[in-house]
Amino acid sequence: MRIPIIAGNWKMNKTLKEAVELVQGIKDGKRNKGVEVVICVPFTHLNRLKEEIKGTDIKLGAQNMHWEDSGAYTGEISPVMLAEIGIDYVIIGHSERRQYFNETDETVNKKIKSALKYKIAPIVCVGETLEQREKEIEKDIVKDQVLNALEEIEAEDVKKIVFAYEPIWAIGTGRTASSKDANDMLGFIRETICSKYGEEVSSNVRIQYGGSVKPNNIKELMAEEHIDGALVGGASLKAKDFLKLINF
Repeated sequence: MRIPIIAGNWKMNKTLKEAVELVQGIKDGKRNKGVEVVICVPFTHLNRLKEEIKGTDIKLGAQNMHWEDSGAYTGEISPVMLAEIGIDYVIIGHSERRQYFNETDETVNKKIKSALKYKIAPIVCVGETLEQREKEIEKDIVKDQVLNALEEIEAEDVKKIVFAYEPIWAIGTGRTASSKDANDMLGFIRETICSKYGEEVSSNVRIQYGGSVKPNNIKELMAEEHIDGALVGGASLKAKDFLKLINF
């Protein structure tokens, strides 16, 4: 049985003081014990928040990383650095990284391999733009992203990956794919993984939906067969709202 996973992507938000206060609010609130809770925070907060969540079931994630262990990559953070402080997850290939920082399917694949090498679970983002959806090529786009991400990755490692489908047209816009449309695409992602690795692997991979997930739509989304959780932006920045998502 796939354990539901709710991950908050804080993006470039919260000072360290604000971050500690937010985590304290999440810690103090009632949380569904059947749900895996992840907070993906700015690099500058990771070490401090690792201490803050010690002794809880909250997992910690980074929002990006480089694929090399070290080197002349000014401004980058390596998987070795993340592993040293015990990071559980890393978001790879978020649409904002692809759009603003030239992330490609090739770099996504390199980062996945590197994260797995250091036992950091990748949250791999895939999704189409509004233009691609209007051209009715959204499944072609997502299929290519999934298969390119999994290039040369062994079946047992695929089970450690979390996929997040984020229709780019729904991120931060207030627009949300209907629960049926979201489930349809997540089912298609599962079929794509199945075509490469078989049902035993695909049935164990967790797939999230991300795109304007809020307390008022989380229950409907999570009722769908293929939606195993959510990658949440704005609604993860307030403890009250994030707890409502966890307790869907």
